[in-house]
Amino acid sequence: MRANVGDRIVVRGHHVGDPDHAGEVVEVRGKDGAPPYVVRWTDSGHETLLFPGSDAQTEHIERRPPG
Repeated sequence: MRANVGDRIVVRGHHVGDPDHAGEVVEVRGKDGAPPYVVRWTDSGHETLLFPGSDAQTEHIERRPPG
């Protein structure tokens, strides 16, 4: 998995009916976009260090220059 600052990470619920957990990558600590990531979770605003597993996926956000 590779991510950039500003990308969205979604961790899928583990059981049927469990909600997904989503957040924004605010810091990449690994080399060349590799984990771990500091993620700010959208539901709580808390920031945590994340080593994503197979239940996580990255949604890359296209960044365009202003103007």
